[in-house]
Amino acid sequence: MIEWLFYIKKLTVTKAERYKLFVGYFSVNQPDAETELVFTEPYELLVAVILSAQCTDKRVNLITPHFFEKFPDVKSLANSTESEVFEIIKSCSYPNNKSKHLVGMAKMLFNDFESIVPADLDELQKLPGVGRKTANVILSVMFSKPAMAVDTHVFRVSKRLGLTTNSKTPFDTEKQLVKNIPQKHISQAHHWLILHGRYVCQARKPKCETCTISHFCKYYESKVLKEKLPIHNIS
Repeated sequence: MIEWLFYIKKLTVTKAERYKLFVGYFSVNQPDAETELVFTEPYELLVAVILSAQCTDKRVNLITPHFFEKFPDVKSLANSTESEVFEIIKSCSYPNNKSKHLVGMAKMLFNDFESIVPADLDELQKLPGVGRKTANVILSVMFSKPAMAVDTHVFRVSKRLGLTTNSKTPFDTEKQLVKNIPQKHISQAHHWLILHGRYVCQARKPKCETCTISHFCKYYESKVLKEKLPIHNIS
């Protein structure tokens, strides 16, 4: 039993080491990771991110071409009605709320911000439909600021990898990630975590057997690997 515990202890990786390995791996293997939402300028990204709440990027990318054909700029959307917007976005999740938010967002942008999407966290969060996560996406993706947007993928994957501990809220997760990831990598680390969660470290069935970063994953270390190392095989 003592030999087994010693062996498992040798397999553990410290939190600092996890961060170093995380940044090192993805910097080399996914240096150009980016959002899968399709957009050309801040207004389009803001619309797409609002639509993406509880909805797949694939679905949003099917909706936005028609949306931007109908509402090519802030003014046209501000002058629209919720029912007009609903007809275009009804195939996404929560279309009623999103229609209200999109029209309200455009009206405020037009009236209070001269149709310019602000590059400030507090100003962005004044817009209808824009919470902290959405604001951080805009800041990191559009303005290349060191902002960490925490969605369900980021929350889950950072916890499983062991990058965060005792994190109970997205804001807790955000603070820990921003504190420990070098500033120049923060905005891209958001995409690393999202894409890894979307395609590998999935919620119900993480693909641990084919995962290329399991060697520094706390979940793999504590759940999967120990199950494969019964005591009688290690003595």
